[in-house]
Amino acid sequence: MRVASLLPSATETLFALGVEPVGVSHSCDHLAAARELPTLTSTVVDHADRSAADIDEQMREVDGAVYDLDEERLAALDPDLLVTQATCDICAVDASEVRAAAERLDRAPDVLVCDPHSFADALDDVVRIGEAVDAADAATALRGDLRERVDTIRERAERAVADGGHPRVAVLDWTDPPIRAGHWVRDMVEIGGGDPAFQPDGPSEPVAWDDVREFDPEVLVVAPCGFGRDRAVEAVGDLAACPGFDDLSAVVDGRAYAVDGNGLFNRPSHRLVDSLEALFACLHPEHAATAPTAHERVAAVDDTAKPSVRADGG
Repeated sequence: MRVASLLPSATETLFALGVEPVGVSHSCDHLAAARELPTLTSTVVDHADRSAADIDEQMREVDGAVYDLDEERLAALDPDLLVTQATCDICAVDASEVRAAAERLDRAPDVLVCDPHSFADALDDVVRIGEAVDAADAATALRGDLRERVDTIRERAERAVADGGHPRVAVLDWTDPPIRAGHWVRDMVEIGGGDPAFQPDGPSEPVAWDDVREFDPEVLVVAPCGFGRDRAVEAVGDLAACPGFDDLSAVVDGRAYAVDGNGLFNRPSHRLVDSLEALFACLHPEHAATAPTAHERVAAVDDTAKPSVRADGG
């Protein structure tokens, strides 16, 4: 089956199921082989070496579509199935545009729209994608492995909470302006034994800095959407310039972390379980298999609010 993926999370899952897409979006970068495949999308927003504030301003100023689909290349690839998403309007080509483009092709492919809004939804999409690409057995096996790993975290979290309670947790997926991470992140904080009250029960949403200060997180996780760990470390500087940052309990206690949002948290693929394991290490390091800073995609932020990359390895 010839499958084209316009969604990084779907591309990751396809590779995990042993299916290599014939074409991908410009954001698909995992596995490394995805970067060598024909690219079907582009964006008018320039992300390279731009600050969070600059990128946010560009997004606000876009007149029309943020992402474009190369219909000519899509037609040449002649896919049987086109995978896209409807969860976030600013993360990929709009699903309605994808459907319309598919119908304009001489041989219209089937369109699978992923629309996860919870942690369970994201993991269930592994099976949906597997069934759609004739890899149901591989998908069922992968889903079973993921379930076992999640159950292990649940068990460790129960012991951790019994020992020390639920730490107040704030996960941000943008810093200028601050945006608190929604969708599946609230579930992940809860599963990991944290207080999920700060995270919205729905899409990610802007949050006033005063509200962050009032909540006073005991653990702060900064995972900017589309940013790797090093860029996340830089983005922490946006918050460090805010009044009262040094006084946050998470900063005072050395429990503020800059995280590879591009590889963790932001994409609802099977790798959300990797994200859950990294999050648990941040919330309850004494109960985790490894300390959070032993993870190659997590960096600690020192108590002077200056980024300090102390994680190297994995």
